[in-house]
Amino acid sequence: MGERDYMVADVFTDVPLEGNAVAVFTDAEGLTDHTMQRLARELHLSETVFVLPAPDPTEADAHVRIFTPALELPFAGHPVLGTAFVLGERSGAETVRLQTGSGIVAISLTRRDNDGVITYGEMRQPLPTWKPFARAAEVLTALRVHRSELPVEVYDNGVRHTYVRLADEQAVAALEPNLGALGQLDAVGVSCFAANGTTVKTRMFGPGLGVAEDPATGSAAGPLAVHLARHGVTSFGDRIEIRQGAEIARPSILSARAEGTADRLEAVTVGGAAVVVAQGTFRVD
Repeated sequence: MGERDYMVADVFTDVPLEGNAVAVFTDAEGLTDHTMQRLARELHLSETVFVLPAPDPTEADAHVRIFTPALELPFAGHPVLGTAFVLGERSGAETVRLQTGSGIVAISLTRRDNDGVITYGEMRQPLPTWKPFARAAEVLTALRVHRSELPVEVYDNGVRHTYVRLADEQAVAALEPNLGALGQLDAVGVSCFAANGTTVKTRMFGPGLGVAEDPATGSAAGPLAVHLARHGVTSFGDRIEIRQGAEIARPSILSARAEGTADRLEAVTVGGAAVVVAQGTFRVD
């Protein structure tokens, strides 16, 4: 029986025990797909990351595989950012390049001048595609709401998210969705939000992804910036601040920006803080 070390980082916060926790196995070489999935199920966090050697070290610093308790994802935001913090603390690098199932994601790291501690990271995400969500009526029924203030569309940047805009923050906070019904919508996250200028409150329900409610969803933050700019709520180039997780006692703050135009999207960036809070060892076959 071998041993595998892992670290836990709370992401999209600088306060321990807030934000969204991710476990990072820093040396996963030799683990089978089955064992990775079982470890993710055992830890039961939103996601668990397994770090492997990069296929081409000249292009990426590491290859990462990302698992929820239920399935593997080609890309996810807070696992990528948290892994960059973990690896960046070890290497001292200013940029960490991670090979994901959706391509290479570069994360720029900002450090304090006096001690070099990483205080902020910003990733350039895969550009999403989007289209109307065919099951919009089912989403509204499962959320127990009558309508969305914007078209219900689904975005895909490696993870599929659909967006429902409600009238105000109170409506978002009051949501009591039918999680069983949402879980029947295949592997899609449902992000419900209210926007006041560039300040956004959001909740993300993903039972079909193995996560009932997520404290902070980096993969949804970038497409949300695109969604708002496409529909004229904000402008392309605006940085939005997203607050999430308060209802499950894991408050989080995410920053996102979409650059370009609706016809020619140029870049989507998402950033935030993270803090390493634990480390441990698993005994596995």
